[in-house]
Amino acid sequence: MALAPMLAAGCVTIKTRHEVKKEEIHKQMEASEGQLLAAYNEQALAVRSLQATVDLIPSTGSTYSGVIEEYHDVPGFILAERPATVRVIGQAPVVAKNIFDMVSDGETFRIYIPSKNTFLVGATSLTRASKKPIENLRPQHIVEALFWPELADSASVLFEQFDADSNRYYILTVLRPVDGGKLEIARKIWFDRADLRVSRVQLYGANGRLDSDIAYADWQPLGAAAAARAEPVAAQTQYPRDIHIWRPQDDYKLEIRITKLSINVAISADQFELAQPAGAELVRVGEDSAGTQP
Repeated sequence: MALAPMLAAGCVTIKTRHEVKKEEIHKQMEASEGQLLAAYNEQALAVRSLQATVDLIPSTGSTYSGVIEEYHDVPGFILAERPATVRVIGQAPVVAKNIFDMVSDGETFRIYIPSKNTFLVGATSLTRASKKPIENLRPQHIVEALFWPELADSASVLFEQFDADSNRYYILTVLRPVDGGKLEIARKIWFDRADLRVSRVQLYGANGRLDSDIAYADWQPLGAAAAARAEPVAAQTQYPRDIHIWRPQDDYKLEIRITKLSINVAISADQFELAQPAGAELVRVGEDSAGTQP
């Protein structure tokens, strides 16, 4: 690949410019590629676990709206622990009755939907979309948005400046090696130059396929959220309270609004356990057969 020799010597800088009216341009902050990488890694390592009270807002017609049929949004709870363990519970407003309960350990996922008396089990590696929207629910899509992997010093990264309308961005494009000595895009990390916060992360699958497009907003200091932490975090460390997840291959969008947050608290293993309820229909996602198990 043509980029390979250049990347061997370090990162490549790309500049993309679009004409913008001066009066629309906000004051922009400056940062080097190294500073952005350091800021990203600091944020990635600052949060090891979290407990959050949230509002879950699906887009109309999406996989989630098929489960949350009669509600515009639902309150819920998220427990998550690095690197990829998560539990997400969505509840009906007022009555606090579970609409769905799902867990993932990074390798398998388990989902219970009481209204349909259905218990779904599958591998997180399954990428083939089902014709049944309910079978496309994946708790790991949420944990991917909550935690970021640290970038190694040896990572191949492209550094780009991008101007769009009145906003300007720095973009770090992280590459991964593939067969034949080639490289392909693994993720793109967008920094808003108004405050140098991460505003967007795009995750890519094989052959340039966009798997997740995640937008971050309403960054707030950890403050009280870090009161129960085992170790101190940097004073400037913040966490977004508004997260938008778009899964183009799975045809759904989900907004997560965090209303209460605690980080780096101990979470017992049993809090991530989800057993199949008696009488619930067992659906093995990715297989043609389904059955009922007492």
